[in-house]
Amino acid sequence: MLRENITDLVAFAAVARERSFTRAAGQLGVSQSALSHTIRGLEERLGLRLLTRTTRSVSTTPAGERLLKTLAPNLAQIETELRDLSEMRDTPAGTIRITAPDFAVEGLLWPKLAPLIRAYPEVNLEIVVDYTLTDIVSEKFDAGVRFGGRVSDGMIAQRLGPDVRMVCVATPEYFNMRSRPQIPQDLAAHNCINVRLPTHGGLYAWEFEQAGREFRVHTQGQLVFNAINPMIAATLDGIGISYMPDFYVADHLASGRLEAVLRDWSQPFDGLHLFYPSRRHASPAFRLLLNALRYRD
Repeated sequence: MLRENITDLVAFAAVARERSFTRAAGQLGVSQSALSHTIRGLEERLGLRLLTRTTRSVSTTPAGERLLKTLAPNLAQIETELRDLSEMRDTPAGTIRITAPDFAVEGLLWPKLAPLIRAYPEVNLEIVVDYTLTDIVSEKFDAGVRFGGRVSDGMIAQRLGPDVRMVCVATPEYFNMRSRPQIPQDLAAHNCINVRLPTHGGLYAWEFEQAGREFRVHTQGQLVFNAINPMIAATLDGIGISYMPDFYVADHLASGRLEAVLRDWSQPFDGLHLFYPSRRHASPAFRLLLNALRYRD
């Protein structure tokens, strides 16, 4: 009977899934040359070509595709079983993977999770900053963070914070040089700091509402970012007006470093929620995380 080393099969699955030796090597924590040697050895022992390599891409052969279809679900099941076994220990342990936008990590997650990892040194967190609507199941995340409590079937949502209001903010010095906008259309005369998010493609349009009427304003300015952190830095430097969640700039508003305008045109909406698969085994470590992040008003 042919007995293959499971690490060789894991290596093949990683390359076939990523379609890249470079990305697979980074994922597995090995060198590209070592990974290539592993795959060649596996192919030689099987007497079959599993991967087709070119200078620009890697793809599976028919034999490789057949092997991958068998391996992928079984490797995932083995990984889940091993994790569940490790979580039977009395001491909370293991790795929890979360995907979230940067402002959620900095403003809500980290202040609550820092005490947890200090108290439980065997609990590991991997937090991936991402603005896309990541499929947490296929990408092997334990949980994700999004606005709103509505999630797809098979998911559970837990509120992380209060309702959120988007606000237009700039420094008092900026507003002293230009008139303060009184209505959203006045933003056309201002240097607005914009964001381009992967879920939208184009520039994010600023959303307003008054008297039950919702509308969007496409603003213009010198700066466009793909994340909120650099936006706040540029805003604090007095470059222009930015549009962001109120909780993220609450300290700056309280200190007077920033000033909000058009507040009457912005209505609150469901705040950030943690979502995770309903069928997920609630390990001691994951239960600790849920309790640490639970919103208490």
